[in-house]
Amino acid sequence: MSDSRQPSHEQDASTSPTLTMADVEMIERRCLYQGFFRLEKMRLRHRLFEGGWSGEVVREVHCRHDAVGVLLYDVERDALVLIEQFRAGAIDDTVSPWKLEIVAGLVEAGESAAEVARREAFEEAGCEVGELIELHSYYPSPGACDERVTLFCGLIDNNGLGGVHGLDEEHEDIRVHVTPFARARELVAAGRLDNAMCLIAWYWLVGERASLRARR
Repeated sequence: MSDSRQPSHEQDASTSPTLTMADVEMIERRCLYQGFFRLEKMRLRHRLFEGGWSGEVVREVHCRHDAVGVLLYDVERDALVLIEQFRAGAIDDTVSPWKLEIVAGLVEAGESAAEVARREAFEEAGCEVGELIELHSYYPSPGACDERVTLFCGLIDNNGLGGVHGLDEEHEDIRVHVTPFARARELVAAGRLDNAMCLIAWYWLVGERASLRARR
């Protein structure tokens, strides 16, 4: 008979972490650059899973505002609202630095994530959101960035939506696309929806679409 037990050094992940911030010794933390975002350099040690402490670890961390994304979905028309805009981080993309995305924005002081979702939906797509459903909260790249993203699905009526939106003072030039669900599936398959917010929200919608439509 085979022994199906895991080796003693392997454990299932707990819902609560075994190590916390109390297990980190910050030796030095200083700002290397401060602009719209900040770059920090950290020197630290941390406890090890099998006991003791690590050697000195040096890391640079990109410090950003937390962000909110909202997938705008019209249940009656079975259509998503996507936006298209220039993205500096994709400047070397071999196809185009203009990306199809869901509505998103940064959390300002005193704002809740839900308030940001509604504000950005209007600023970027000219859209009023009805019910907001919170999907996930996650770190896009915790090895190098402190940003945390909260995702929503916003139920809307997309009748009359379209055109170009955005704030001039933020140099936004945003085209709105009302996209039937079937067409969105084709865009995913073709690699046109290629950012984390959009893909995470899309796969949530794939799983929940039937129950959303059953509520009509």
